[in-house]
Amino acid sequence: MMKKDNLQNLLLDSLSVSIILLDEKLTISYLNPSAENLFDASSIRIIGLPILNFLQPDQKCSLGEVVHLCSLDKALKEAQPFTQREASLQLLNSRHITTDLTASPIVWGQEKMLLLELQPIERLLQLSKENELLSTHDATRSIVRGLAHEIKNPLGGIKGAAQLLSDDLSSQPELLEFTDIISSETDRLCSLVDRLLGSNALPKLLPTNIHEVLEYIVSLTEKETLGYIEVERNYDPSIPEINGDRGQLIQALLNITRNAVQALKNSVQKTPRIWIRTRIERNFTIRGVNHRMVCCVEIINNGPDIPEEILNSIFFPMISGRPEGTGLGLSIAQSAVDVHRGLIRCETSVDKTTFYVYLPLG
Repeated sequence: MMKKDNLQNLLLDSLSVSIILLDEKLTISYLNPSAENLFDASSIRIIGLPILNFLQPDQKCSLGEVVHLCSLDKALKEAQPFTQREASLQLLNSRHITTDLTASPIVWGQEKMLLLELQPIERLLQLSKENELLSTHDATRSIVRGLAHEIKNPLGGIKGAAQLLSDDLSSQPELLEFTDIISSETDRLCSLVDRLLGSNALPKLLPTNIHEVLEYIVSLTEKETLGYIEVERNYDPSIPEINGDRGQLIQALLNITRNAVQALKNSVQKTPRIWIRTRIERNFTIRGVNHRMVCCVEIINNGPDIPEEILNSIFFPMISGRPEGTGLGLSIAQSAVDVHRGLIRCETSVDKTTFYVYLPLG
């Protein structure tokens, strides 16, 4: 039978809520893996630091302290628990998050401690948005596949008729130019429809090193851009192999990277740059399934932002922010990631656009 202490540790490690224990000086003495993930730092780096380091200093109380610190100090000294909705926190990397925060005083022997429970609500709102997006994407893909099949049938007939007509006009070479145009344009439309349909091949899911895939993409990007765009990598070497189809992963991540390249080519950025970053996310939900760990690949560029009017539909076919774009690259990327039970999302601002690709581990 599992020992009680081991069971308690297992339960704390499995919680999706971030648990932080503060001592009398409001310094961090314990945090669970969810809190490590929240702060994007290991417990070795965080334990012993004041909780003040993680609070956003934008509201102050009469003592000149951060309002959250005043509330925590009061809860500890007066043994009064409290809950604060939509508490704004600033993390070590200057990222701001919004959470529901509960503080519970604890007395252990002669020691007074404060237990914090943090439930980020941004992810809950994001989940709702993602589920809506995935449902819309599934419906759109079904419609597109149906239309694509209906289009391919008459295209085959048009090309066959053009070839027969070409044979009959062999004695009139001046007219063959028109049948050649019909055939070439038909081939172009067939190719476009095939891209809309996506690959019919079943994925070959094998142990795959995501960093090997990314290095291949970086190599291609550097060759294609001839050094015009700098690519910086920041990998987490602890990420294990994922169960994936190498070809489809390359297609998905390469399409996103090429999308970033096109955005930078159309910008006036003096130092165009792409960052590729990998990290592990814990207790991450995709399509209603909670995954203990997922690999997160971030592809970031410092080009112009994506127009707000198309931001929510960039993964749909034929939607593009560039006049010359086909609007298929991100749609194909989404389909390839779907095969891996993953998720793509995008955040954009004036000088930075980030695509997040989440792939389940195990």
